[in-house]
Amino acid sequence: MIGIVPLDDSPPLNPGRDEAYDWLVRELSKPEYTAAKPSLIDRIAAAIKEWFLSLVVPGSGTFAAWVPVIIVVLVVAAVVAAILIWGVPRRNRARRQAAALFGDDDTRTARELRAHARQAAQTGDWETAVLEIFRALARGLDERTLVTVLPGTTAGGFASAAASTFPAHAERLRSAASDFDSVRYLDGRATTEQYETIARLDAEISSTTPHLQNVEVVVS
Repeated sequence: MIGIVPLDDSPPLNPGRDEAYDWLVRELSKPEYTAAKPSLIDRIAAAIKEWFLSLVVPGSGTFAAWVPVIIVVLVVAAVVAAILIWGVPRRNRARRQAAALFGDDDTRTARELRAHARQAAQTGDWETAVLEIFRALARGLDERTLVTVLPGTTAGGFASAAASTFPAHAERLRSAASDFDSVRYLDGRATTEQYETIARLDAEISSTTPHLQNVEVVVS
């Protein structure tokens, strides 16, 4: 045991209250006392141990007393396993399918697609402008993980899925999908009005809070 011995003092010792307090503070500040204090990790471990022990019925050594502890451990293990196996499913799916967009391998972001649509519109290439702005609309919702576009998703399928998340824009979404299909597959002629209509729809949806009854819709 380490005694409290004031420095530079000789017996007999009869310090006043303030002097004795000063001696005590200096003594306890020595490294051997500081090292003996429990670390933050020690305190956390002790708190966790006390919490687990509190789940057991005091004084009972039966198996039933350990049932709450076993249940908690199993639940924690299941959560950890799920995170390790699936991670963040919606974000991972969106990244994996970023290259698939209405039958084309397309790695462009929504911002890039919008920029290409504007460039096409400035040159009067309304067919390209309509196709690109609709792709931007779809990519934007895919990036927000509201509607995940999978390989084989059609424009109409995307519009129907997006309509469940943005019901107020349902009719305009279906009309935009129809214009996309007409230009893409039926060699239809696109117009300035079609491009501007889809561009306004894209801008509105980009700034609209979704209806979260179904947080994400996956269409194939």
